[in-house]
Amino acid sequence: MDSTLPVVVAGALVGFAVGLTGMGGGALMTPIMVLVFGVNPTAAIGSDLAASVFMKPFGALVHHRAGTVRWDIVRRLLPTAVPAAFGGVFLLRALGDGDDLEQRVTYVVGTALMLAVVGMLARMWLDRRRTDADGEDAEEPVRPVATLLIGLVGGAVVGMTSVGSGSLIIVMLMLAHPRLRANHLVGTDLVQAIPMVAAAAVGHLLVGDADLGLAATLLVGAVPGVVLGSLVSSRVPGAAVRWALVVLLTGSGLSMLRASSSVVLLGCLAMALLGTLTAVRDRRSARSAAAGTADAVEMAGVPGPR
Repeated sequence: MDSTLPVVVAGALVGFAVGLTGMGGGALMTPIMVLVFGVNPTAAIGSDLAASVFMKPFGALVHHRAGTVRWDIVRRLLPTAVPAAFGGVFLLRALGDGDDLEQRVTYVVGTALMLAVVGMLARMWLDRRRTDADGEDAEEPVRPVATLLIGLVGGAVVGMTSVGSGSLIIVMLMLAHPRLRANHLVGTDLVQAIPMVAAAAVGHLLVGDADLGLAATLLVGAVPGVVLGSLVSSRVPGAAVRWALVVLLTGSGLSMLRASSSVVLLGCLAMALLGTLTAVRDRRSARSAAAGTADAVEMAGVPGPR
């Protein structure tokens, strides 16, 4: 690479997205390194995981201090997530070597990115159904078998692709623990991701896939990006950023799958249209709710605001 500045900028943008939404780390960084900077797919995966080891603790520490980590769920996830993440590295190597491996890894990452898009859409849909705080419960009991399976599947996907720790796993946790509070879901996912990502990163280091210099360059931008994103997360519409991520991931995933330019464009336009229609519907619902509240106040004989 002729200059490190573009890599630092890319790291900052991805870090900002992660701090703002809690999603998109590996799902954005790996395809950026492959598609934009021409990094070998396996090296991109290993380098992204190595950088994530140092990014994750920032958000995890915030949630730990706020008391929004379900340690009982973390303890159920790690026995399967850590070995699965480490084993996923060697499962990836079993796909072949040389050019064949690079080609297959590209398809594996592309598939994981499309799964991440599905996961993000599912998370937004589930969040819409969880808007009533009375339906959430910080003390919902852990489901041991389901949680162990989530660790197994999520760990293997992360070890093979670096994608999924902030999208696929948190969606599976939401499905297994539907009444768990949103902030507890995010805090729990961030904490369990630290040893899981570390195990995957060690595996990639052992097989020689990780570029520590590239990972360090990414961190130069990613760390302040995460901090800045966290600071402004309450001021920027999170829904708009999430839909932007969905469009970007759709384009990246289809590109990694070697789809034609027209298919990539149509996929991105479809997601952008879906996001626009959702925003319009949400705005109309908000107006209807406000009108209903005003009518109720008027019927009760309470003077409205002037």
